[in-house]
Amino acid sequence: MSTEEPRPISSAEIDPGDSKAMKALKIGLPILLLVIGSMWFYYRDRVSTDDAQVDGHLVPVASRVYGSVEQVLVEDNQAVKAGDLLVRIDPKDTEVKVAQAKAALAQAQAQVQAAEADLQRSKVSFDQAQGSDVDNAKATLDSKKATLDRAVADLARMKPLAERQEISALAYDGFKAQAEVAEGEHRAALKRLNSLQQEAGVRKVSVGAQGARLSAALAQVEQAKANLEALELQLGYTRITASVDGVVTRKYVETGQIIQPGQGLMTLVPLHQVWVTANFKETQLKRVVPGQEAEIKVDMNGAVLKAKVDSIAGSTGSRMSLLPPENAVGNFVKVVQRIPVKLRIEDQDAGKVQLRPGMNVEATILVK
Repeated sequence: MSTEEPRPISSAEIDPGDSKAMKALKIGLPILLLVIGSMWFYYRDRVSTDDAQVDGHLVPVASRVYGSVEQVLVEDNQAVKAGDLLVRIDPKDTEVKVAQAKAALAQAQAQVQAAEADLQRSKVSFDQAQGSDVDNAKATLDSKKATLDRAVADLARMKPLAERQEISALAYDGFKAQAEVAEGEHRAALKRLNSLQQEAGVRKVSVGAQGARLSAALAQVEQAKANLEALELQLGYTRITASVDGVVTRKYVETGQIIQPGQGLMTLVPLHQVWVTANFKETQLKRVVPGQEAEIKVDMNGAVLKAKVDSIAGSTGSRMSLLPPENAVGNFVKVVQRIPVKLRIEDQDAGKVQLRPGMNVEATILVK
């Protein structure tokens, strides 16, 4: 049995196609690995979602009074500034009520003036009754008391003399009459003093009553002022103005319409106060914290805006839905949940694209 030596393959016998493939593989593989590595390094610190929309405030405009619409000064999709007049309600009924309230206030103020005058008169009368009249009566009483005491003393001295008949009976009767007259005048002075003191008490009560009347009149003035202020507020509510800068949408009101308090008339959308709500999977939020940088790609024109993470919602979107899932009935299927993340657009990029609530965007958070 003979063995043959393997002969070497010459370069002429190698397939040219295999050589080209090997060369392409040697060149392309490093490039492919470089691209894959670059993409991995680029995307490892980025989390993205296309489940993101622009959000904003929707400011309702409603009536605060009942009335007929006199004029509507805006149209749908019209831009307005804060303080611009939107709707005017017919103010005639309220103006009449305001005039009546002003008249009631003037009447209440006049009653206050009358009550103050009566109170002043009562105080003067009380001071007079308690002062000079009572003092005069007291002085008169003291004088009568002194006269009575002297007459009684004279009578007491004359009585032994009359008993010894050292004075005539007529003279003694004179002293006795003087004592009786002095006693009567003393009783009259005492009675007048008591009467004046009682009258002073009555006048004091009158002062209290007039003070109470003045307090009631002042309370009526305050009530009339409050009624007037309330009606003036209602009169001001007949002019419905914009509370913020924004764009009018959902206008329901028309001229001549009868509206009720609380009835919605339109909605204002402040386009300068918008943000992005991005719904990320719960598995994407491991390294997401407020303050991180983010990028917003607008579907409308592909513009990329810089943003920052403002906050992360306290629960998943499904938990806050109208009909949250009920997993206690035995039909639980594990599904990756999404959690809303609020993104604030940077001020320098906010004016590049006019974003409107509801627009679709793509959100990417840089989680370095």
